[in-house]
Amino acid sequence: MDNDSKRVVIFGAGGRVGRAAVAEAVARGHRVTAVVRDPDAYRDLEGAGVTLVRGDATDAASVAALAAGHDAAVNAAVRLDVPSVDFFTAAAKAMAAGLKEAGVGRLLTLGIATTLETAPGVRIMDAPDFPERYRTFSQGHVAEFELLTAEAGPELDWLMVIPPMDLNAEAERTGGYRTAVGTVLDGPGRIAHADLALALLDEIERPCHSRVQLAVSS
Repeated sequence: MDNDSKRVVIFGAGGRVGRAAVAEAVARGHRVTAVVRDPDAYRDLEGAGVTLVRGDATDAASVAALAAGHDAAVNAAVRLDVPSVDFFTAAAKAMAAGLKEAGVGRLLTLGIATTLETAPGVRIMDAPDFPERYRTFSQGHVAEFELLTAEAGPELDWLMVIPPMDLNAEAERTGGYRTAVGTVLDGPGRIAHADLALALLDEIERPCHSRVQLAVSS
């Protein structure tokens, strides 16, 4: 590993965003610990520069043990079989406590576009005709953001990275992206997973944003 290489732990590495982040990190010469709930289901992730392990993004002890010795963490984990607020607040608490215990100072966590503002104080999810089931799911990310704001403390430099509504695993990588803090970006509102991974790794290598919602789009 050269002097610029980092060790990155990626929770939820088996999902589409997690996989893209693993691939981008390895392509840049970083060492990756890929955390999943069932390693036997994701053996294809194993390879040069990647260590596949079992872990739980909602358990502070698991986060601390797996993150020790790493330079940064990415949380792309999600569960749809438990209430959104329950999962995302548990993950936020575990990340804040576990990463601080492990001495990891940088966290990138994935958010959702519906929490972004379309006008000052007005989020996509606040529209009167917004489907209630999606509003309920979105509220989990709102609670996660609020909890990180309240509990992460100065030791953990965190960032919530938010892709647009159209997050396309099949789209080709363009090698670029646009950003905005807290607001929806003008334009088509789509991004390839590979380009989202660019943004994640750029913020690990050269942190430019902290403790905000960072919208990312093509």
